[in-house]
Amino acid sequence: MATRELHGVKIECVQGNIEGQPDMEAIVNAANAELRIGGGVAGAIHRAAGPGLEAECRPLAPIRPGEAVITGAHHLPNRYVIHCLGPVYGMDKPSDRLLASCYRNALQLSEDNGIGSIAFPAISTGVFGYPLEPAARVALGTIFEMLPMLSTVHHIRIVLFNSADIQVYEQVLNEFSGK
Repeated sequence: MATRELHGVKIECVQGNIEGQPDMEAIVNAANAELRIGGGVAGAIHRAAGPGLEAECRPLAPIRPGEAVITGAHHLPNRYVIHCLGPVYGMDKPSDRLLASCYRNALQLSEDNGIGSIAFPAISTGVFGYPLEPAARVALGTIFEMLPMLSTVHHIRIVLFNSADIQVYEQVLNEFSGK
């Protein structure tokens, strides 16, 4: 696990499941445009949250790549779920700017709603096909760019599926933090 503290914000990369982050006030859902249950991260979050989450999402859909919306967390151990639609790599262009918008918009929603801690999955790296290292560079680059503007958010966690993903994100985190 890599951890850095910059501008009073703790940034960490951990291995685990996004729906199993009880110490985080908000978690981010790598959502589909219709904000439905789906597979991957969205499926896991919706299954853990229960049917109330999909019901709350229905009037907020559809969303476009790069956009984010916020809901309650229902049966999850968090207060909020922030739903981001990441780009489908090679189809939604410019993929890097759309992916950066996901992180920027999620952090802005956190600030707007007084959220102190947020956990992100590796948005778009699953079935949306975004290569892991470029995705890590966009994610962490956007987070680092936003740090001076954050006053409420004091803890950002990137939750990764396996140890190989952790290694990639830790390497990029080390580069960005000058370690």
